[in-house]
Amino acid sequence: MTSQLQSPLKVGSYQLTNRIVMAPLTRMRAPDNIPNDMMVTYYDQRASAGLIITEATPISSQGVGYPAIPYIYNDAHVEGWKKITQTVHVKKGHIFLQLWHVGRISHPDYHNGELPVAPSAIKPKGKGVTPTGMQDFVTPRALETAELAGIVEDYKNAAKHALAAGFDGVEIHGANGYLLDQFLRDGTNTRTDNYGGSLENRARLLLEVTTAVIEIWGADKVGIRFSPSGTFNDMTDSAPETIFVYVLEQLNALGLAYVHIVDALAGDIRHGAKVISLDVLRKAYQGTLIVCGGYDQARAEQTIADGLADAVAFGQLYIANPDLVERFNVNAPLNKPDMATFYGGNEKGYIDYPALTD
Repeated sequence: MTSQLQSPLKVGSYQLTNRIVMAPLTRMRAPDNIPNDMMVTYYDQRASAGLIITEATPISSQGVGYPAIPYIYNDAHVEGWKKITQTVHVKKGHIFLQLWHVGRISHPDYHNGELPVAPSAIKPKGKGVTPTGMQDFVTPRALETAELAGIVEDYKNAAKHALAAGFDGVEIHGANGYLLDQFLRDGTNTRTDNYGGSLENRARLLLEVTTAVIEIWGADKVGIRFSPSGTFNDMTDSAPETIFVYVLEQLNALGLAYVHIVDALAGDIRHGAKVISLDVLRKAYQGTLIVCGGYDQARAEQTIADGLADAVAFGQLYIANPDLVERFNVNAPLNKPDMATFYGGNEKGYIDYPALTD
């Protein structure tokens, strides 16, 4: 049987050699927040992916909520990322940068004692990673209406920096309980201005950001990621299917490169997720659809064959198998990921997983 995953796919203006996507994976290997040589090796090892989506990358100092992650809002960040895009392009790969603002999933330790920002002053349950270890989240400061245009501008400037760094496109992070997701969901957005309440209002910031990023890149080089069934970072919504179907229908008119959907994970279901089936989302969005969320090769092949997605992104499998495309192609055994080395550290568990040819 012909492999669906190994077949080419047009994504926006690019012809991908396969439908195997490297999912965005926070690894915390940039202690000074500038991409480094170890990161160059990491992405170079995985350049045979049809598309690489980078780890989430803050668009501004306000958008930071994790230590040792690479940024994309000044010239030093651009120069660091250039080395990565160049090495991926030498191998004829494609790489999009993921644009990120964490919103309330942060801590005053990242902001000179100032509160993190959010749509509304609602404290997330749980603890976050700070420079001095795990600490309880705090109640964030609700953004003023007048501040939102500045956040849109931050996305636009970060998009310009990504263009200067040589990326093939950008993915807007609208998933996993971070700022844009917080605006979409009524569990985190209780605003009474033009950015809260109705579906149109809650989607407003996301659509303004998307329009601004398109101004820099063109729609066919912009993707966006959602987690409609996600509960990560204490996310809830009274009617998630309604808001996400609305957003996808609005995006149809923009001609994006793709939409990237994170399926419900076991943790979401444990935490009471209102699961939205993939076929509902597929019907709502007419463009190219990438899915991810614990897929193995067989499930990925079947999902594409069934017409529910055009490509599949892999996370943990890509951490442990830099040559995942080649392994899938010959049905080779897969390396097992070492979860203890996922976040922070050095080469161990980052660039030392063996390839088939080693």
